[in-house]
Amino acid sequence: MSRRLVSLTLDTLEDLPRSCRRCVYWELDPVSAERACAAGDPGLEKEAWVSQTLLEWGSCGKLVYVDGMPAGFVMYAPPAYVPRSMAFPTSPVSADAALLMTAHVVPAFADGGLGRMLVQGVARDLTKRGIKAIEAFGDAKFGDDADSPTRACLAPVDFFLSVGFKTVRPHPRYPRLRLELRTALSWKSDVEYALEKLLGSMSPETLLRPVRPAPATRSTS
Repeated sequence: MSRRLVSLTLDTLEDLPRSCRRCVYWELDPVSAERACAAGDPGLEKEAWVSQTLLEWGSCGKLVYVDGMPAGFVMYAPPAYVPRSMAFPTSPVSADAALLMTAHVVPAFADGGLGRMLVQGVARDLTKRGIKAIEAFGDAKFGDDADSPTRACLAPVDFFLSVGFKTVRPHPRYPRLRLELRTALSWKSDVEYALEKLLGSMSPETLLRPVRPAPATRSTS
């Protein structure tokens, strides 16, 4: 089983789940988002936001593929690019952090470490830009309210806790959580993933049969 992590671009944007591809919950303020949905084509607003963010700031998402199939994604950006970030009771995001807007792993690929792989990919990217942490607003009641408009737009608190985030501002529904990038980059999963790639590149014959050392050459001196 091969896993591949890539950056979000206007081309890979098409590999987001359809509901997420047309969702502008994070990208627009509440009033503008409602207008975009009423106009019937929020997908164009989503594409415009991704295009502008890529041009002005750089990579703002990661996708993971398993055997060539889209299996999960995360999106992130500075809070200034995310109007919705100021609408939460636990706002604002810290000045030294980027906001992880949303994260999703396809249920068929859950519990396979893809969530941590995605977050670690974000950490590598942001560290190169001098950012110290990632913060996120989690949903403490994810799944309890099937009619909640945020149900598909926020990731559950348990997800963030499982990949190393810590709560920095509690709230009964929307706590703000934080992950120091140096912590993410020191995860043991780095070694495990490197080993998996190494084993995956070796043929079964090589794995089962020990490599014989090359015969020693006889000195002529």
